[in-house]
Amino acid sequence: MMAKVHFLSARVYKWEYKHSLLGRFETLLKKMEFDKRIREGELIPIKTHFGSEGANQTIKPSFIRKIVEAVKAVGGKPFVTDSTRIQPYEYLEVANQNGYNFSSLGAPVIIADGIFGNDSVTVKAGELLGEVCIPSAVYDAHSMIVISHFKGHIQAGIGGAIKNLAMGGVSYHPRGGDWKKGRGRMHFLIGDKMKWIKEKCNLCKTCVNICPTDAVSVEDEKIVVSDKDCWRCGRCSRVCPKEALIVPQTDILFHKSLAEGAKAVLDTFKDKKKILYINFLLDIQPECDCMSVCDVPVIQNIGILVGEDPVAIDKASLDLVMKEKTLPSSLAEGIEQTRDQDVFSILHKKNSKGHIQEAENLELGTQKYEIVES
Repeated sequence: MMAKVHFLSARVYKWEYKHSLLGRFETLLKKMEFDKRIREGELIPIKTHFGSEGANQTIKPSFIRKIVEAVKAVGGKPFVTDSTRIQPYEYLEVANQNGYNFSSLGAPVIIADGIFGNDSVTVKAGELLGEVCIPSAVYDAHSMIVISHFKGHIQAGIGGAIKNLAMGGVSYHPRGGDWKKGRGRMHFLIGDKMKWIKEKCNLCKTCVNICPTDAVSVEDEKIVVSDKDCWRCGRCSRVCPKEALIVPQTDILFHKSLAEGAKAVLDTFKDKKKILYINFLLDIQPECDCMSVCDVPVIQNIGILVGEDPVAIDKASLDLVMKEKTLPSSLAEGIEQTRDQDVFSILHKKNSKGHIQEAENLELGTQKYEIVES
């Protein structure tokens, strides 16, 4: 059975608000039957990513506010949320800097696993992950709206709905526990520690400066990572210009773990049809919003996708990207996409379709879809 994916093109042809992308998005949301997903008075998490200091190409607050208004229109009580990515207090400050606050969105902005990052529930996951901890604000919800900024990712190839569920829907560690039941487990599947290659390292301290927990330091001209403080997020490895820090994982295992993480989150919902997915194919940059910078887009703005199937919406998003030409003066300048190689797979040397296939294997959705243009 094919999944239905609604598509709004970013192109605008008439000079009236109702024909703008924001206006058409507002109209489409009214057609999505929120009254069948949301009970009156129900608390509804709007799951997103707040970005980072320096990463300001996240989803624009005006679009999130329209989602908030649509939820309120049927009697729901929305809140905009994400799990701990950096220290929670600082993450809320970043959210405010990027325009995510009550004044702009019309709804509370909270950390899903609490201001200390300890509010989560441990649940069973798959063969690779074993158990993971789900933020309480997601675990206790009966329905949810997952909004994802579709872009590149240095490890997953792409970041869309599945990655948003897997990495953002799992806490960094449970109360009283360690990183092995948190999202860091997805990065460290075949070992507990990173490998530092002294011969490659020039002690530039890029890894030190990007660590969200100050777990990385230079001591006696050596890179030292604190086992106690490290969340195993892998950022230090991703930004190392010399590839001197190596995370113990394989690409295949990472894609499988993303699918398992997403499934663990979805399994906390009795009715998965009450979850709506919205992918924003705007400001399509080469890297994740968790990094401390953002580069210029590699593909022009395409539009917005809305659907009930996380596999279908990510597959449709990637297919739409593959139809476009890469932009000049971007990291992808001169790259020609092929049927088998999308721009992100080429840039990051990863299989962008890997976790999409793994998620389909776990029956989280289907790659077969039909586009409904609105």
